Amino acid sequence: MDINCTTYELEVLHKIADAADALKLPCYLIGGFVRDKIIGRPTKDADIVCIGDGIELAHKVASSFSPKPYVAFFKNFGTAQIKIPTPSSEGSDTLNHLQLFEIEFVGARKESYQQTSRKPMVAPGNLTDDQNRRDFTINALAISLNKHDFGQLLDPFNGLKAIQKGIIETPLAPDETFSDDPLRMMRAIRFAAQLNFTITPATFEAIKANANRIKIVSQERITDELNKIVLSTKPSIGFDLLSKSGLLQLIFPQMMLLHGAENVEGMGHKDNFYHTLQVLDNIAAHTNDLWLRWAAILHDIAKPQTKKFEQGHGFTFHGHEVVGARMVPKIFSRLKLPLNEKMRLVQKLVELHLRPISLTKENITDSAVRRLLFDAGENIDDLMLLCHADITSKNKHKVKKYQQNFELVRMRMAEVEAKDHLRNWQPPITGELIMATFNLTPSREVGIIKDAIREAILDGIIPNHFDAAHTFMLQKAAMLNLYPVQQP
Repeated sequence: MDINCTTYELEVLHKIADAADALKLPCYLIGGFVRDKIIGRPTKDADIVCIGDGIELAHKVASSFSPKPYVAFFKNFGTAQIKIPTPSSEGSDTLNHLQLFEIEFVGARKESYQQTSRKPMVAPGNLTDDQNRRDFTINALAISLNKHDFGQLLDPFNGLKAIQKGIIETPLAPDETFSDDPLRMMRAIRFAAQLNFTITPATFEAIKANANRIKIVSQERITDELNKIVLSTKPSIGFDLLSKSGLLQLIFPQMMLLHGAENVEGMGHKDNFYHTLQVLDNIAAHTNDLWLRWAAILHDIAKPQTKKFEQGHGFTFHGHEVVGARMVPKIFSRLKLPLNEKMRLVQKLVELHLRPISLTKENITDSAVRRLLFDAGENIDDLMLLCHADITSKNKHKVKKYQQNFELVRMRMAEVEAKDHLRNWQPPITGELIMATFNLTPSREVGIIKDAIREAILDGIIPNHFDAAHTFMLQKAAMLNLYPVQQP
């Protein structure tokens, strides 16, 4: 078996082979584990197919480990799963219980589909049936775990050659494959993005022909694949394929509206779709954070709605950051993305993404920097990462100039932050202290004093210290005819 397995993985596979032999069940390692080991990608799960009862095999395998792992099984589906700890380092006897090797067991089966559902009707089958039902040739590779031919590669669809050529194609007719289970269209594009493989022309034409079938797939499954594309090394590959296949128009129409570059009276604007993909790739080179990548995707999402042509000036997109921020919750809701602090982070970054760039176009005042630090708060580093990724142009000199100006903003921010400590700003004077000092209940006057203190600090009128803020509070209160109560 020459697929770069670790010593520990080989030990586990031999345990599975021994258990299958004891039960007299033909048994095979199949799918993604085989593919990724051949490619050299890290993998933490494996699929085992047996000709017989997969749940029985899972229990038999589990009993060979000490301590015995829990067997999660689903009788209706004939599947079972165990999770076993992996060694903390190769050659070590210490097991890492934080990193688990997940093994799924299933009996070989054949599938048939109804036109209105991607959920198959299944029946027991043999290895050939099971390989036939696989989505792509690179995922139909199997390795025997049987005593007489342990380690032999079973590759009826030339999946190994497909890996070597870097192509994605289906074992059976692609039209049938995608019509049966339309989610496979998203998976094809996801694998192309993750592996930097090419989808064969016939396979891609079948995706285009069956794109409308994606409507029968749940939004949760679509978004799961979409997020995997977003998290790939170069996500632009996936989004470009989604666009050209017709799938993006169906699953994320707002993004498709970014397409196109218009020219009027010799003045034009760039294609905001491909600009967005460039920003996404730029930020992907620096972070694996899914939500920062979503901020890159959505940072210009409102440009189509705000586009105007101004005579003698050209195209403008005034307010697209504000409109875009308002669009974020609706987009997250439609895509079934979480409506929590992750969504609010993306919304915040979309709304603020022009602010650091705008500072490069004017004399940078401490007040403007303070307000940016205050508004961005703990997300200032995320915002700066997004804004740096947003510097795109085919003109290398223009990019270099923008990047130099951007570094000046960074330096100025560091200076102001060191002096004023506004990154995670907490007001030195609280509303409770104001109420106690002037014997007030929650009221308009309390808000006026708090806002005045904040503005005075941001404008540099007073330092961000308690004593200065307390003195300013007394002065502002006197203007409102409020005076401290006598303390007993």
